[in-house]
Amino acid sequence: MKEMKLVSKRFGKINPLSIDEYVNFDGYKNLRKALKMEKTEIIEEVQKSFLRGRGGAGFPAAIKMMGLAKETNKEKFVICNADEGEPGNFKDRYLMENDPHQILEGMIIVAYATGGTKGYIYVRGEYQKSISLLRWSIEEAKKKGYLGKNILGSKFNFDIEVRSGAGSYVCGEEFALIESLEGKPGRTRVKPPFPTSVGLHGKPTLINNVETFSTIPIIIEIGGEAFAKIGTPSSTGTKLISLSGNVKNKGVFEIPFGMPIRDVIFNLGGGIEKDRKIKMVQLGGACGPIIPEYMLDMNIDFERFEEFESKT
Repeated sequence: MKEMKLVSKRFGKINPLSIDEYVNFDGYKNLRKALKMEKTEIIEEVQKSFLRGRGGAGFPAAIKMMGLAKETNKEKFVICNADEGEPGNFKDRYLMENDPHQILEGMIIVAYATGGTKGYIYVRGEYQKSISLLRWSIEEAKKKGYLGKNILGSKFNFDIEVRSGAGSYVCGEEFALIESLEGKPGRTRVKPPFPTSVGLHGKPTLINNVETFSTIPIIIEIGGEAFAKIGTPSSTGTKLISLSGNVKNKGVFEIPFGMPIRDVIFNLGGGIEKDRKIKMVQLGGACGPIIPEYMLDMNIDFERFEEFESKT
């Protein structure tokens, strides 16, 4: 199996500082398309795609969108969790630094479909380049009418603000992130209620990570059913993989779900440095499970990982 570039299709092909280059590479065309759709139709396409959150838990994205959409509060928040604090993970940073407008476009589409009124991107404090790029991109999007009041001539108003974390690992958890945004120590809350009912400032709030929001424009472009045909039945679409450690080709790779871990390491990663024998692989960063060499033929799939973790 090979790489399949959907989310990363613009990497290295556009200047991330240039909104014009983004627009010329199909940028914001899916926002234009979404603004002509019924809001329920947008959520239905995400539901058909079976998109699961790319932050680790794999929660269905459509359920969060439906949860926020049904809330009647006049003020609703859409938050992008960019607090990528897990050692060994850097794929969200690649997205922010190579294609920041894709993240904004996804957030705007989600906000339009759910009635979101204000957006925040909560970025890990060490990611200063990402923070600068996002803030620049937001200002450029405002100038072109993609953010702010009456977006692209519609009656839809939405703005996004970037907030920086202070290096607290726990703020990657959604309620700890909300507490931090409110100016409090980053500590989690007891659930329920869930953020879509009682989130930021006690208002309905939807939280997804960078890669999840970046996937939304693709679903609008190709349709939910076409997206669902990529990957596996339980894990549709593609996944960005941060590959580091003792491999020859370190970096970020985009693969369809279902690819064996061995293919990622040896076909994309080029194998082990000095062609040494592999001993173990750590999945998902420092807090992830460790698997031995004989398990490398396990496919990358939410259900397979859930089964493995339940047995360990």
